[in-house]
Amino acid sequence: MNLDNRRQFLNRVARGVTGLAALGRGSLHANPLGLPIGLELYTVRNQLEKDFAGTIKKVAAIGYKEVELYAFLKKPAAEIRRTLADNGLVCPVAHYDLTLEPRLAQEIDYAQQLGLKYMLVAWLTPEERKSLDQYKRYAEFFNRAGAETKKAGIQFGYHNHNFEFKTFHGVVAFDELLRLTDPQLVKIELDCFWMTWAGRDPVEYMKRDPGRYPILHIKDRKPGYGLSTDVDDKPGPFIEVGHGIINWKPIFAAASAGVKHYFVEQDFCDRSPFESARMSYEYLKGLS
Repeated sequence: MNLDNRRQFLNRVARGVTGLAALGRGSLHANPLGLPIGLELYTVRNQLEKDFAGTIKKVAAIGYKEVELYAFLKKPAAEIRRTLADNGLVCPVAHYDLTLEPRLAQEIDYAQQLGLKYMLVAWLTPEERKSLDQYKRYAEFFNRAGAETKKAGIQFGYHNHNFEFKTFHGVVAFDELLRLTDPQLVKIELDCFWMTWAGRDPVEYMKRDPGRYPILHIKDRKPGYGLSTDVDDKPGPFIEVGHGIINWKPIFAAASAGVKHYFVEQDFCDRSPFESARMSYEYLKGLS
């Protein structure tokens, strides 16, 4: 084989290997974002608290590759990380509340042991969301916290519900949080269920501020529930992804540029949480 023929042969081989690799990636992540599908473990919280290892095994068996923690269940970070790894899972994201503030340093240390990429404040009590001044103070804390977590190689962020879309003297609390926080220090986990229930459009927010929303919460809403900015975290409106009224295709189209992780969550299920998690996973896996 002369030199020119050899080069042509090697180029064809290289193109073939690249094509097979791309095909493999597509087969592995056959879903709208081409990313591992994650599950927020709050979905299976009751089972998780009774049998941590067994629940993690069942989540992995469905096909999920990432999980998000709502709490640490008083377990050492090494134990959680080992149990996840034994089942082919990783945990890049975890949720906190405002009690994080006085113990930020120790929580950052725990997060590093766990291998977290994101630490998110994900809940405000009714007493913590009564005024715009409160949100302004949280923005100050979030910026400080974001600077500290950045030193540890972790991104800080906030997870929305619907109550942040209340207005105070004509100002939307969520918009004020965005305005007052540094977009490099404070990212947003956009919960599509809560945002749409408040009458807001996730697509509009992602297009308005690209790069601010690296994580999505994917949960669906039953028909028959009017718009609301009053959190109603109890059985009723929650349903498996793809079985409700949210139009996912434009959301995923807008998310394709900047989203790095996305997690299914169903706060309450009308059937076994594992079956609900499986139904959502199968819908997303088949959505192109």
